[in-house]
Amino acid sequence: MSLQCGIVGLPNVGKSTLFNALSSAKAQAANFPFCTIDPNVGVVTVPDARLRKLEELVKPQRVVPTTIEFVDIAGLVKGASKGEGLGNQFLGNIRTVDAIIHVVRCFENENIIHVDGSVNPVRDKEIIDTELQLKDLESVEKKLDKLRKMSKTGDKETLRGAEVLETYKKHLESGQSARTAPVTEEDKRFVEDIQLLTAKPVIYCCNVDEGSVVNGNQFVEEIREVAATENAEVVVISAAIEADIAVMETAEERDMFLSELGLTESGLNRLISAAYHLLDLQTYFTAGEKEVRAWTIHKGFKAPQAAGVIHSDFERGFIRAEVMAYNDFVTHKSEAACRSVGKLRSEGKEYVVQDGDIMHFLFNV
Repeated sequence: MSLQCGIVGLPNVGKSTLFNALSSAKAQAANFPFCTIDPNVGVVTVPDARLRKLEELVKPQRVVPTTIEFVDIAGLVKGASKGEGLGNQFLGNIRTVDAIIHVVRCFENENIIHVDGSVNPVRDKEIIDTELQLKDLESVEKKLDKLRKMSKTGDKETLRGAEVLETYKKHLESGQSARTAPVTEEDKRFVEDIQLLTAKPVIYCCNVDEGSVVNGNQFVEEIREVAATENAEVVVISAAIEADIAVMETAEERDMFLSELGLTESGLNRLISAAYHLLDLQTYFTAGEKEVRAWTIHKGFKAPQAAGVIHSDFERGFIRAEVMAYNDFVTHKSEAACRSVGKLRSEGKEYVVQDGDIMHFLFNV
């Protein structure tokens, strides 16, 4: 599964600078590939030190990391929900992403004019929220009209659906996003088909000046307060610093640069970690002479579901999985050694895959 995050933000908040830096992030991944599959889509490898360790021990013919796609979603201004700017194109792009990275300006710079005349990240956030909420309200009202007409038959499922849509309607009309609507997980099925924009999980990316990149600033604290009410992630990043990192040729050069700033990792790494945490994702590995590879799955996946990420036949014909914990493999240094000390185990269909598991699937179709 490929994780896709849409980057949104008002003009002059640093969104394009950040996307361009991420799109040049091949330097982050050393010898791993980077590609641009569309002018506004960058595919970046997910950094994982465990993958490098497995490469060192297994010495495969190739190493394949998992990837994350960043989509630069253009055209969001006031009135986007009504088609202003590139509004319709923007709204079409955002429906397909797994999560939203909402870039907010948290720095003062008199040379970079803010579209609304002053730096106020909470106000900026609310402008984008309002546009998305208005579009969601339009979608909810359309479906609600249909359900109201259908409910005249007395069908219980249709009546329940209408009740749930009414709840979403009132919530959106009050200026709140769909992700915080007071509905049960089960009842969310009634809005799955309309792909509500404000139901998507959000990472607020606070774009700060270099001096605030370690400890943040007052603007960041204002966003943190708001994000806490939405179960959203907050990442502090300097798009200017990321742009500098992106052009550095060696890992040593990047590490030295980050160390001088008091940082242990790049903003890109922090963004990816936040996205994995927000979306409840984790990684397992397959390791053999031909290939060492990382696979992204949702937490809680059982062995057959994890196998299905490789190929649907693996899930359909699943027999069992041979599993080693990453730490055991590193300790004993090979599959044969793990087997000899009882650290390679056979797991069935009910096994819940753990982060870092090294797996081999047996199947028959």
